[in-house]
Amino acid sequence: MLCTRLTNARFLTMDPDHPVAHELGIWRGRIVGLDEAVAALPAREVIDLQGATVLPGFIDAHVHLPWTGFKQNTPSIAGLTRVEDVLDAVARAVARKGTPGAWVSIVGYDQRPLGRHLTAAELDRVSDGHKLYLLHESGHGCVVNTAVLDQLPADLPHENGFLAEAAMGAARALRLPYSQEELAEAIGRAARTCLAEGVTACAEAGIGGVLFGHSPVELGAYQLAREKGLLPLRVQLMVSADRLNPVTAHAADGIPRALDLGLRTGFGDDWLSIGALKVFTDGGMMARTAALSAPYEGLDHAGQLQDDPDALTRTIVDGHLAGWQLAVHAIGDRAADVALDALEEAQRLRPRPGARHRIEHAGLIRPDQLPRMARLGLSAVVQPNFLRYFGDDYAAIMGAERAPWMYRGRGFLDHGITLVGSSDRPVTDGSPLRAVQFMVERAAESGSLIGPGEAITVDEALYAYTVAGAHACHWEADAGTLTPGKRADLVVLGDDPRSVDVSRIGDIEVVATYVDGRESGKPTG
Repeated sequence: MLCTRLTNARFLTMDPDHPVAHELGIWRGRIVGLDEAVAALPAREVIDLQGATVLPGFIDAHVHLPWTGFKQNTPSIAGLTRVEDVLDAVARAVARKGTPGAWVSIVGYDQRPLGRHLTAAELDRVSDGHKLYLLHESGHGCVVNTAVLDQLPADLPHENGFLAEAAMGAARALRLPYSQEELAEAIGRAARTCLAEGVTACAEAGIGGVLFGHSPVELGAYQLAREKGLLPLRVQLMVSADRLNPVTAHAADGIPRALDLGLRTGFGDDWLSIGALKVFTDGGMMARTAALSAPYEGLDHAGQLQDDPDALTRTIVDGHLAGWQLAVHAIGDRAADVALDALEEAQRLRPRPGARHRIEHAGLIRPDQLPRMARLGLSAVVQPNFLRYFGDDYAAIMGAERAPWMYRGRGFLDHGITLVGSSDRPVTDGSPLRAVQFMVERAAESGSLIGPGEAITVDEALYAYTVAGAHACHWEADAGTLTPGKRADLVVLGDDPRSVDVSRIGDIEVVATYVDGRESGKPTG
């Protein structure tokens, strides 16, 4: 007897051997058959989906769950366009804190609508004896007041209180760690948001590190979240390369650095596992710290690498030698050069054609870099909603020649590079459907087209958030298609993305999300 039979729906299976179905049977969290194979079987529960469209659950291959959860409960200055209004909002947050000397965290900081960065001196005027930490929307910078600067090394680089990349990491370290209980609750809040948008599995993009880590025992917070029933979707954890330590392994192993006990990609189960090793090579476009091969338009600099190129190469090579899948954050084209050089060296030293290394973001990839990515068998894990919401700004700072190279679609596919969809939640909107719409339209919110030659089809965009996401996370045996034997993780939509006008895809209702054969939010008994 089936546990559940879903009927009267249009199942877009993403499986070329059975592309469309109308009935689907579930037993113990797995799909056991489609159409006539299950239509006559008895089931404990038969659910009439009333003509809805059903897809494999979306896979978001690059998210930040704790950051998302904390951001939801933190005062925000997002959307404010005047310095005076920002300072008033900070003053109100300080007044609510009420404990002199305490930290006051603010999210939503962005210098672009203000026309410049805030300064420590301006924050001092409204700090009332508190330590102020305003996190940049990109996650690659912050602005702090003098009380925080006084606790940092005198030679730490900053711009009148704005700290970027490693300097931001030093400021973050002053206020860490969070408790596992706090982290588990934040993870749960973020996971519920993901589920509401049809996401059934995701890859957390870097635990334990300087830039985005929250605790030296952060992995335990995910285990706690699962134990407390706060983890309703499947999570793969990228581990920050900061956590690698020199080891004295056997010479035959050829492992110079490793995570304690040799843990690496693949450890875990269906619900919680260790994924790729996350290596940061540069910053971000929003903060103007992505490393470019030529300066930003209108600025006198070309961003920055996170470290010396030789040091970045050693980290990438060591991770490869230790058996990790690598997820290399490279937004600017100079950072991509460093990543490609290092990955070529790693594969030369120890060929691992099945490693499935990834370039995270791949935000600016020159034409000459595409064949190199293809030869290395890399996936490009992109965030289409960056250009939906920030496309006009990014195009302006890249200039006419480089703008068409941003967050490519068609260019990757035409070179045989696996194109993977993701959000980088909470940097911007996490909705896969709105990202799919952008991938097809290439239209920013303003209506301007950003690299229209990089547009792809609706089917290709859906593939990026299902089959390709599963491939990037080594989940293809269990996820990505609605195929018998795979996990019954699926999303029920109010309309068919392939049938509606492209401009409506982002507004399609997510009617329900199923994980392990059960509708999210419903009791498991």
